[in-house]
Amino acid sequence: MKRAIVFGATGGIGKAIAAQLAAKGWSLYIHFNHSSQEAEKMVAEFIDKYPSQEFFPLKLDFLAEDEVIKTTVASLLPLNAAIFTQGITNYQFLGSQELTQIEKIMQINLLVPIKITSLLESQLLKRKHGRIIFIGSVYGGQAGALESVYSASKGGLSSFAQGYAREVASAHLTVNVIAPGAVDTPMNAIFDAETLNEVKNEIPAGRLAEPSDIVFWVENLLDKRSDYLTGQTIYVDGGWLV
Repeated sequence: MKRAIVFGATGGIGKAIAAQLAAKGWSLYIHFNHSSQEAEKMVAEFIDKYPSQEFFPLKLDFLAEDEVIKTTVASLLPLNAAIFTQGITNYQFLGSQELTQIEKIMQINLLVPIKITSLLESQLLKRKHGRIIFIGSVYGGQAGALESVYSASKGGLSSFAQGYAREVASAHLTVNVIAPGAVDTPMNAIFDAETLNEVKNEIPAGRLAEPSDIVFWVENLLDKRSDYLTGQTIYVDGGWLV
């Protein structure tokens, strides 16, 4: 049985990934922090549609103490893949941000994903085609003003994936980053319609990405034929910034 954990599964991209993987025969852990009702709803729907697969909600606060994270990871059934879609940002000048907010962004977007990867390593190395996929950002390759901390966290994911992939490549555990540009998800709902239209006009493809545009590349990286692609950051941005 193929089993994956989707971190941030109740978010726009995470939900689309989970739905497609469930349809493709994967059993899933549906990770959430605050959105317990949405996670439970997703699990119930998946169980109803795919009764031969297993689905579990999994609560974990990425700001929790290390012991909580260790205990949670230790409780998981064997996994073939871990997909990290969770992430936060804070759109303002660096000097206006609280120090605790800076730390929170780095913790959720970069530090805890690295810690969880470390904790999952021993079991993923046992899989014939183990996979770790991080959802990064185009800003990890070309940082954005007013999102400098966010950009640093996503750029850090790309650097980590490049280095860590070399450590585990001989075991066919691949580590890659998918870096979207602007995606039509609730995370971008903080911007008004005028601002979003300005962004669309800057994108050569002429539109924001749909979550399905990202899901396509997740599916490709999960395929067993992708063993030779590792340590890469794949920019899915409609030709916008890179």
